[in-house]
Amino acid sequence: MGTERRRPRQHIYVSLACVMLFMVAACYSNRHISLVSSSPEPSARADCSHLDGIISFVSQGDFEGAAKASQDIYDWSPNSPPGDEALLSLGLISVHYANPKKDYQKALGYFLRVEREFPTSPLVEEAKTWVGVLKAFEKAKQVDLDIQQKKKELGH
Repeated sequence: MGTERRRPRQHIYVSLACVMLFMVAACYSNRHISLVSSSPEPSARADCSHLDGIISFVSQGDFEGAAKASQDIYDWSPNSPPGDEALLSLGLISVHYANPKKDYQKALGYFLRVEREFPTSPLVEEAKTWVGVLKAFEKAKQVDLDIQQKKKELGH
């Protein structure tokens, strides 16, 4: 008799990692916003303040609103900051443990886009970390499926 791996445990680990990385992103956003607020250009301050709105949407459980706000920020600034933060936020929203429409493949795509579209961004390392976490999670999921298939073949 061996112990059976429980999938919910994997979800707990991924969920905790999501929460921690989202908090890091939120801290970075706040630091970035405070740096921008000393800028003489008022439009930059106003647009970066929407990043606070994303955090507010997520804390209220409005993941669709958070995704729309992130997409709007990205559309406003697709080639420069805060577009990188918006893409990272879209990825974090897509893997958030409480998001009923979480989609790991979609999140992986957002994190890969941060790497590809903003190679000099300070957020690239965080995006790479998430890519690694999601690929490891997918690999673990495949191993679980392979184990279940072998059990069926052996008649367990």
